[in-house]
Amino acid sequence: GEGRSNACACVRMSVCTSVRVGARACPPATCRGRAPASGRPPRRLGSPVTRRAPAAPVPPPAASLAGGQSLGSPGSAELSPGAAGLANTGRRQRSGGGSRAPPPPAIGPSALLSGVFFHSAALQPPPPPPGGQPRAPPQPGGGPVAAAVVAAAAGGAGSLERIRADHERALREAKETLQKLPEEIRRDIRQDKEKLLQDARGRKEAGAPGLPQRLFRQPVGAVGQEPSDPDVRQKRDKIKEMMKHAWDNYKRYAWGLNELKPISKQGHSSNLFGNIQGATIVDALDTLYIMEMKEEFKEAKEWVEKNLDFNVNAEISVFEVNIRFVGGLLSAYYLSGEEVFRKKAVELGEKLLPAFNTPTGIPWALLNIKSGIGRNWPWASGGSSILAEFGTLHLEFVHLSHLSGNPVFAEKVMNIRKVLNRLDKPEGLYPNYLNPSSGQWGQHHVSIGGLGDSFYEYLLKAWLMTDKTDEEGKKMYYDAVQAIETHLIRKSSGGLTYIAEWKGGLLEHKMGHLTCFAGGMFALGADGAPNDRTGHHIELGAEIARTCHESYDRTSMKLGPEAFRFDGGVEAIATRQNEKYYILRPEVIETYMYMWRLTHDPKYRQWGWEAVEALEKHCRVDGGYSGIRDVYNNHESHDDVQQSFFLSETLKYLYLLFSEDDLLPFEHWVFNTEAHPLPVLHKDNGNKEDDQK
Repeated sequence: GEGRSNACACVRMSVCTSVRVGARACPPATCRGRAPASGRPPRRLGSPVTRRAPAAPVPPPAASLAGGQSLGSPGSAELSPGAAGLANTGRRQRSGGGSRAPPPPAIGPSALLSGVFFHSAALQPPPPPPGGQPRAPPQPGGGPVAAAVVAAAAGGAGSLERIRADHERALREAKETLQKLPEEIRRDIRQDKEKLLQDARGRKEAGAPGLPQRLFRQPVGAVGQEPSDPDVRQKRDKIKEMMKHAWDNYKRYAWGLNELKPISKQGHSSNLFGNIQGATIVDALDTLYIMEMKEEFKEAKEWVEKNLDFNVNAEISVFEVNIRFVGGLLSAYYLSGEEVFRKKAVELGEKLLPAFNTPTGIPWALLNIKSGIGRNWPWASGGSSILAEFGTLHLEFVHLSHLSGNPVFAEKVMNIRKVLNRLDKPEGLYPNYLNPSSGQWGQHHVSIGGLGDSFYEYLLKAWLMTDKTDEEGKKMYYDAVQAIETHLIRKSSGGLTYIAEWKGGLLEHKMGHLTCFAGGMFALGADGAPNDRTGHHIELGAEIARTCHESYDRTSMKLGPEAFRFDGGVEAIATRQNEKYYILRPEVIETYMYMWRLTHDPKYRQWGWEAVEALEKHCRVDGGYSGIRDVYNNHESHDDVQQSFFLSETLKYLYLLFSEDDLLPFEHWVFNTEAHPLPVLHKDNGNKEDDQK
């Protein structure tokens, strides 16, 4: 049982891994069959260095007491320094509360076998205290063995007799166990592990405070009407069929894994999620719901209920897990009212809280959700946190507080704003890197694409999500847009408006596919723009949409590259080979959807349908949908990954583009950066819920 015993329940011909019997012992790598976590580049970032926890030393066959006396011998009541060190091996403090239970003392093979197979009370560490509070640190030379020996010395001969009796009983039990067949030992171990898990689950349920009762009231617009135009309805039905093709193949070839490899027809798991599985299922829940794919939604919900497990010993990307898993679970709850989604979202949110345990409260990028230990990407400007990562937690964490009744989630993200507002901004811009220890900016690189993008999006949407009461978020957003217009937005000689990147005062005339979301953002925020600049912001959104459409139209496949440039005589074209790929990204279609909703200009539906035709022609394969390695080539070279965000974002935005405005209307919903809809928290929501109760 994890956290209860340092002895691995792995047997090789009656041999426990923590004990050497004869000359054979299980190697540590086989313990629990788990490989160490390793990093993998996020879709918006680069590649981290593999992180491994140091291996704990293997104890010798017996830990002797001072003076060479064994545990059953009378005499000295103190441990030798070596034995004291072994007694505390492997104890690690969690950052942010609580400590893992100490490993059992290394007291000899027979007694240890007794502890593994029979869970003798004398050898089991006590369960962690309720509420996750840390235990008092052990005294030097202490630990369970030292405590037992000290108690024996104080209690006299009676205590020593009891220790001898326990020791002899342990030897008898070990002898009996080693006479069993290997199959019997394995069966006993399985039964004991199941019992330990049941006990731990029972303690957790008994000690964990329940969520407050909440009367579910489905927000306006969770279900919309059929399009009145037959042509539009036919196109929307086609997009629903695309979703079914993607989902059915994921279910057939990769069910329960994170993503699908549609060419190889097998699962694909990114280390962004550690050992958490089911990213496509959780990411697709709300898309299935709004497309009224009821059977598929039901089977996805059942998988979440039975299989979605966050108790993993692995390092995850806080940003990616938040936007995909927390966001997906929250929106699934708000759409369906199924309580399992609320419980899972809050459970995962609690596991992310240790990421904020830094000197400034700016969270780490990476977190081991079992140990609570965090770190940043090693390439990120001297150990800095990234603006688009720590700035893209606000919507989800405010909703976690709303659904759990626990203000800590909202407090964590509001503190991020306090840190940012204390800092000087170069030319009013927010650099991509911020050191979580010093609270100072890293390199002065500014981007509205990768590393910066969704920070700005969440400033605007935080204001909208609070029914336009978050004045701080509003001011931060419009001040930032003013600085972006002044220093980053440029127009090419051919008349295309683009957003450059700023590096220490110098502009790089490159625009990423990720930056194309900004067209929709500018248009969405136009209504609140200061100084009667509403029309200007709508026009700015339209110009960005046109530029991004050109980046699609100027390729052979009519799909956009990862980045495109405006220098050397080229405009809206990728000039470097490592920028020519398309990985089913949604940002251009996202902007089309916003521009259609806010202007009803038919060209946005026309452009969206062009993207559908290109996806069907070049990305659709028998096993699902795959990204393309070079959109300028006349022959497809597939990357063999069906990204979870293709189902969550790309297909959802296409479906909404060809839906009526009453489906997820903007006055009642905001979308997180993974396109998961979250309801606006209207000022009268609380009173209405209280009245209904």
